[in-house]
Amino acid sequence: MKRRRMRRLGSGALAVAVTAALAGCGMTIPSDVEGTLDAVTGGVLEVGVTPNPPYVDTSDEQPTGSEVDLVTSFADSVGATLEWTEGSEQTLVGLLEAGEIDLVIGGLTDDTPWSERAALTRAYAQAEQADGSSKGLVMLAPMGENAFLSALERHLDAETAGRS
Repeated sequence: MKRRRMRRLGSGALAVAVTAALAGCGMTIPSDVEGTLDAVTGGVLEVGVTPNPPYVDTSDEQPTGSEVDLVTSFADSVGATLEWTEGSEQTLVGLLEAGEIDLVIGGLTDDTPWSERAALTRAYAQAEQADGSSKGLVMLAPMGENAFLSALERHLDAETAGRS
């Protein structure tokens, strides 16, 4: 009995020591491998857009649509200005992987074939499909940019709360 208590105390002390060591190193969780959230905060959020109305419409000079509105409000929340790059999903995922853009939008769903090459947000809304089923809408972010992804998801959650 005494040994178990000592092991528990030892495990607890170890956890406290590891936490203190990480805090002393300035490490935060979640973190970004490439520092995307820090770079876009007060900077430029570069967004790849592929046309898919009503989520993204590129027929005007500036993109419009429900996802454009969500990304615009996210950029405002972190003090970022927006730069838009239009292209096909394949081209935009390549730019995302190369670090040339920070986000891809275009009515993408949670069954996207790009999930092995990009991080997907949680589904923030449902999109009705032609066959009457529905799929979750997602956005694509760079792999390993977990602080950026978390901040974006918190924003999407707040902006879409109560919507169906």
